[in-house]
Amino acid sequence: MEKFSAIQARASERVGGNKALMGLMPKVKTPRAVAATRNDRWLAQMTRCVFQAGFVWRVVDHKWDDFEDVFFGFPPEKIVLLSPEQLDKFSQNPRIIRNRQKVLTVQHNAHFIQNVTREYGSFGKFVSKWPDDDLIGLFAYLKKHGARLGGMTGQRVLRNMGKDTFVVTGDVTRCLIRSGLDIKPQPTSQREMKLIQSAFNQWHEESGLPYAHISRIAALSVG
Repeated sequence: MEKFSAIQARASERVGGNKALMGLMPKVKTPRAVAATRNDRWLAQMTRCVFQAGFVWRVVDHKWDDFEDVFFGFPPEKIVLLSPEQLDKFSQNPRIIRNRQKVLTVQHNAHFIQNVTREYGSFGKFVSKWPDDDLIGLFAYLKKHGARLGGMTGQRVLRNMGKDTFVVTGDVTRCLIRSGLDIKPQPTSQREMKLIQSAFNQWHEESGLPYAHISRIAALSVG
């Protein structure tokens, strides 16, 4: 594996210096702050990322206030009580994006959050306790138990909520391959994900930087 210092130097040169590079880093919350995040914000972010997947993000962003209003702020304890008829009505509401399958994920993910909350106290507490050196395990958990939270969707939810996580974008994958990792341009297998986690663990130990920053720097070093 290539040393991370070389990757950071390359990214720094591409963006105009290390100060400029550090200004592009995503915000990372402390575990305590992640734990304190309310369940409704987790459901809102899941919904936003699900609707953005495979769609024009700016359209979702433009309608987001209406999403918040239609789903009355995304409280999971209320969303789980919606009837099939109410969900059908929501899926036909022109104030949001009328995709019935994605609308149905809102209730599924509300149940997911409620189930986790019963065991851990809140979804934020659950996420905050997950070890950073096994982020791929958290990705797999979101995919297995949530609705449409596999791939980069679940990863983006975590990143947007402040969890210190990498995101396996195309640019990050290209950086990993360039650095010597034996993975495909679109890695999906368990073997490949374990290799990616190992690489990030190595770079984290070497640099002392958050996983989210390492991920962004890796992307900027090639893209």
